[in-house]
Amino acid sequence: MRMQFWREAVEDIYCDNPPHQPVATELWRAVKRHNLTKMWFMKIIDEREKNLDDRAYRNIQELEMYAENTQSALLYLTLEMLGVRDIHADHAASHIGKAQGIVTCLRATPYHSTRQKVFLPMDICMLARSFSKKVPVKAYPAFFCTVALDDYLYNMRKVDFNIFHPSLQKKSTLLPLHLYIRSWKKTY
Repeated sequence: MRMQFWREAVEDIYCDNPPHQPVATELWRAVKRHNLTKMWFMKIIDEREKNLDDRAYRNIQELEMYAENTQSALLYLTLEMLGVRDIHADHAASHIGKAQGIVTCLRATPYHSTRQKVFLPMDICMLARSFSKKVPVKAYPAFFCTVALDDYLYNMRKVDFNIFHPSLQKKSTLLPLHLYIRSWKKTY
């Protein structure tokens, strides 16, 4: 039902008739102000709907597809809001979104394991920064999510990749500082 509501809401937003719902109203304003691409919203909704049955991913390609159509799609929309239309930024958004989706699944492994589900693919996570030399600086704010990804992967290495280690379940108090430093240095 929720996915159908959002599918109809997005259709109505692009017909200039948003539902009387606060999030939909703000989304309509953002679409109007930044000329956001409808396809990205529909990809997110479609992919989330496919994932409602909570089945395990059969392979890395399925997880990558899920991350591309959810996390990367959000980054593409963020780039549009920043006024960035650049192939290198899009390429980085694709890989960073995939890395974010994979790390999110990794972080959720202790929870999923209590339900006899484990997601452990990590091979694509290290590709995200290989594009940083070609991405325009204006696009960097869209990729500041890498600060949290780096923090988690660094902490995981410190505990010898023991995803069940209790320290990995704690919030990082230095994360805002690291985010500020990356923002100041104009890196991601």
